[in-house]
Amino acid sequence: MASKAQRMPRGLKVATNAFLIIWLMAAAFPFLWTAWGSFKVELDFFSINNWTDALTGPRTQANYGSPFTLAGYEGAWIQQEFWRAVINTFIVCFFVVCTSLTIGTLGGYALSRSGYRYTFWLLIIALIFRALPQVTLVAGYLLPAFEYNVWGILPTAIIALVAMNQPFTLWMLHSFFQNIPKELDESAKVDGCTQFQAFRHVIVPVMWPGVITTGLFSFLLAYNDFVVTAMLLSESNRTMVPAIAAFLGSTYTEGQVMFAVAAVVSATVPLFILVMIFQRQIVSGLTAGAVKG
Repeated sequence: MASKAQRMPRGLKVATNAFLIIWLMAAAFPFLWTAWGSFKVELDFFSINNWTDALTGPRTQANYGSPFTLAGYEGAWIQQEFWRAVINTFIVCFFVVCTSLTIGTLGGYALSRSGYRYTFWLLIIALIFRALPQVTLVAGYLLPAFEYNVWGILPTAIIALVAMNQPFTLWMLHSFFQNIPKELDESAKVDGCTQFQAFRHVIVPVMWPGVITTGLFSFLLAYNDFVVTAMLLSESNRTMVPAIAAFLGSTYTEGQVMFAVAAVVSATVPLFILVMIFQRQIVSGLTAGAVKG
């Protein structure tokens, strides 16, 4: 039992719980409202005269005989073939994550174990490169892409995303490797391991939560990217975020807005599932401290 000094006063406990509930509702409300509205028609969800139409759905009831409809999802996934953008997104994310983690783990480990002074400056240069606006960096890829006729295809976007996100991956993994004592490497070498064997069999298993955390952030950077994919991919190879923006188009067409709303919900749900699956590894990776030998 906690001592009286450690117990939270009843009033403070009530206030804390109330604050957490209010904060959770405020944070979750936009997505819940969008998810609810994705099953309505446009005139209900964006009703100007009465916002409660988004809750009751009178026009949805009149058009489809039910206050809920899948017309938005049908229009997005079937009419506009949003499934193609979903496939393209996961192809891009898979190769970006695999490539970034491969380069990042090897580079982060090498830099964390290096005794040369230029290591610090390499990391600073990488940080400066990552801090530059993406638009200025993508512009440098356009000319070579057109010159070598590789504009509009997925590999071009993958290369650009890896190049832009690699400094972040390198910095994050470097910090994780620094928290692992060098004595583990030395002990593995004493037992007959080479440097790479020590890295593969001893170091990587110890900092596996850090690899998963970095991989998830790398995935999110590629998954949510708009600038790179919008400028380097053709219409047939669009990923989800540019495809959602394209639903609105340059001219207004009734129904297209609900296609975008349904697509937004479809694109957000996988992120919730992914975070729920890897929540333990994420927390372990973000809170990883020094490993005692």
